[in-house]
Amino acid sequence: MEGKVGIEQRFGLDEAPAASPKRVLAVTCGNHAVHDGYTDTLYLLLPLWQAEFQLSYAAVGIMRALYSAVLAAFQVPAASLAVHVSPVLLLAAGTALSGLAYMLAGASAGLPLLVVSLMLGGLGSSTLHPIGSDLVASAFHGNSVRPALGTFNFAGDVGKMAFPAGASLLLVFMSWRETAFVIGGIGVASALAVLLLLPYAWPARKAERESGQPKTTPSRLSTLKGFRTLLAIGIADSATRMAFMTFLPFVLAAKGASLTMMGLALTLTFAGGAFGKLACGLIGARLGVTRTIIATKAATAALIATVLVLPVTGILALLPLLGTMLNGTSSVVYGSVPDFCTPEARAKAFGVFYTATIGAGALSPIFFGSLTDRIGLWAMTACIACTALITLPLALSLPGTPAANR
Repeated sequence: MEGKVGIEQRFGLDEAPAASPKRVLAVTCGNHAVHDGYTDTLYLLLPLWQAEFQLSYAAVGIMRALYSAVLAAFQVPAASLAVHVSPVLLLAAGTALSGLAYMLAGASAGLPLLVVSLMLGGLGSSTLHPIGSDLVASAFHGNSVRPALGTFNFAGDVGKMAFPAGASLLLVFMSWRETAFVIGGIGVASALAVLLLLPYAWPARKAERESGQPKTTPSRLSTLKGFRTLLAIGIADSATRMAFMTFLPFVLAAKGASLTMMGLALTLTFAGGAFGKLACGLIGARLGVTRTIIATKAATAALIATVLVLPVTGILALLPLLGTMLNGTSSVVYGSVPDFCTPEARAKAFGVFYTATIGAGALSPIFFGSLTDRIGLWAMTACIACTALITLPLALSLPGTPAANR
């Protein structure tokens, strides 16, 4: 305890002026857009790297997996480190490292340095989800937490759309190396913005302790059970989402869709998903966690089943709504993490939650792909719909949530 007090005094945690909630949300949302934009820009660069470095498809897959593996593996350690040092400094350092990693990739003369840059990029981005989520949850209170976290969640999708689009435009005028330098510079600038706009230390956590807020939280047993249940819901939700998005083009192809229609289908689904992350965070604050999870996941299962019987044109009309339901649950579930942990454990809880759900999303296409080889595409798609339904009894068993959230 004495060591922690010393660190608080060193960084001025007790004296630092609190940033306004709106400023915290704006800064962390911008940071989220940068990190998620970095992640999805890799899809654009991988074919260019394959051509330049004469890579096999297996090598391309390994390179992409390295980034994701490092990102997932270091989220919990990053959250644990944030307990002992300023979370704002750690978030800024991670963002700067991700930006410098892109610049290092642009300067790489060979494949080994490129691989190192990917791993450094994943390491830097591992700070975003646990620490950014914790900062948002610290700045907001009561029913405003879930909408704020939903907005933070939505900001990542904005980055996923904006960064690859911007990079593709830059590639028209410059090489991929120069493009990587420009993109990396955005990360360094974002890190400086974090340092300039947020206090280095986070006084909200101290305010929560002094206000007695933890006294209103459920018992330790109920909290642990609730977090495990919430984690199970997140895992099933992530597995459903990633499996459906992986095999949607195959379903469309089997119904005779062209490549153009497949691209349009994915765009419509992603657009609906981005809207769902924002809207369902607001709906969850009004309708309640349990009701919102049941509504979105029951609708997801029904809409996936409907995809099996509709023609391609009907599916295209349905996909924005399906994307909304498919992605919207995530904002509600992950926005409920603060309900089942103390403020001191919140960053670590977010780290565990993201690690588990990202892992489930990575493994589910492998499982459902193997299942397709055994039972066929249509039956497998029906199994994805059933996976969404797993969340319903789990949502009903969520313990210890505030009455307004039931």
